[in-house]
Amino acid sequence: MNPNLGRLHPYPFERLAELTRGVAPPAGLSPIRLTIGEPRHAPPEFVLQRLRETLAGVGVYPLTAGQPALRAACARWAERRFDLGEGAIDPDTMVLPVNGTREALFAFTQAAVDPSAQQRVMMPNPFYQIYEGAALLAGAEPWYMATGPDGGWLPDLDAVPAEAWRRCSLLFLCTPGNPTGAVMDLDYLGRALDLADRYDFVVASDECYSEIYANETLPPPGLLQASARMGRPQFSRCMVFHSLSKRSNLPGLRSGFVAGDPALMARFRLYRTYHGSAMPEHVQQASIAAWNDEVHVRANRDLYRAKYDAVMPLLADVLDVQRPAASFYLWPQTPTDDEAFARDLLAATNVAVLPGSYLGRDIGDGNPARNRLRVSLVASLDECVDAARRIRHFIEDR
Repeated sequence: MNPNLGRLHPYPFERLAELTRGVAPPAGLSPIRLTIGEPRHAPPEFVLQRLRETLAGVGVYPLTAGQPALRAACARWAERRFDLGEGAIDPDTMVLPVNGTREALFAFTQAAVDPSAQQRVMMPNPFYQIYEGAALLAGAEPWYMATGPDGGWLPDLDAVPAEAWRRCSLLFLCTPGNPTGAVMDLDYLGRALDLADRYDFVVASDECYSEIYANETLPPPGLLQASARMGRPQFSRCMVFHSLSKRSNLPGLRSGFVAGDPALMARFRLYRTYHGSAMPEHVQQASIAAWNDEVHVRANRDLYRAKYDAVMPLLADVLDVQRPAASFYLWPQTPTDDEAFARDLLAATNVAVLPGSYLGRDIGDGNPARNRLRVSLVASLDECVDAARRIRHFIEDR
């Protein structure tokens, strides 16, 4: 077996299950789970209908590259969304459909890392654990870039020593951030590309939360947008990852796409030909319908805004918590140890949240996610309000 399997850390939800083993919440309070980032709004009916209409597609083997119509739908959506201009993305050489961003982030790392070169994979800290696991199993060394409130929960790229950049093969960015909701502006993304040029590495931008944001007039920018702004129309060293899971409430569809540098894409496509993870035909047809519609996406944002509008007044004066620019998370600071707080909260209120420290690693000055919580506002509006009231009463009682 691959010896690097022994280097993997337990997944956050495994740790949470162990932490809360034996906890018996009050029987009279219904459980409210705000732990996993799984959208629970209703999937768009027109997408489900397209799935039903195209189920005969299970009778054929899908192609790794996907249907031209799907690649075109992804390319045109990204051009519209990130103000790239029509024709900026060649769907034949710059786009590849994937089975969700999680699978693609992991797979791309295996293709991008030279396991014989003792390379590093950079990632924010806290982070989405797939970045770390993908790096470890590719034979690379993870390098954790601490984030914190003083820096807007963005890694300080200039604080990374030159020696570390010289060994970097891949830099993971996440914008909007998981778990913080922090958004990287075009200048920040441009700085990452400058470093990539100087030290010869690839920037992989996880943008799966890009369509959930607070201000309808200020959508978060993306890496391709920054590249175009810098006069790099071929998106050299850029790979961006997008998904229908959060945007369209379709986590079970397992549908997304990767776009960027055509030279990188050609090699990644070769890898995936052997990887055997082509998207089924009926999923492709449903995905085309989803990428071509924005009405349901705007309605989805409205639902999340309503939750923030209702929850923030209940929590803001009892917790150190701010409304994020994007994503569907809250990232409050706890008045006590985050593990103890999460366990005691479940025991007292039947509300489950995720200790922030499970999403970070101890480096230098400690774990930058310690004594934080990730609260996923994915439940219904009524459940989120009920959960906020229970959390408030829990804190006040203590």
